[in-house]
Amino acid sequence: MSTAYLVVTVLGAVMAGVSAITTFLRVEWIAKPLADYGVPRAWWPRLATAKAAGAAGLLAGLAVPAVGVLAAAGLVLYFLGAVVTVVRARWFTHVPIPLLYAAPVAASLALA
Repeated sequence: MSTAYLVVTVLGAVMAGVSAITTFLRVEWIAKPLADYGVPRAWWPRLATAKAAGAAGLLAGLAVPAVGVLAAAGLVLYFLGAVVTVVRARWFTHVPIPLLYAAPVAASLALA
């Protein structure tokens, strides 16, 4: 296991975990954009759970590589879905935000 893989995996897990926690808590700087994008409030707990599971899977992948690969793939797909949601809502200036979250996860997937 390389140092680069370890760093980007832990960074991706922390970022996804923080994003999950802030979504669970409905922090305003997360909740307002979700509402503006038209994401139904009923979906928010499921979306937060998906991010939390992805973060946990990335960390578990440090011990069981196949789990990490699956978690990284799932998170990359999740954040690509977030990009689609932002674009459909026509908030083009917000597109870099989910890409920022996806970057370390994609790097983890590439290095795995």
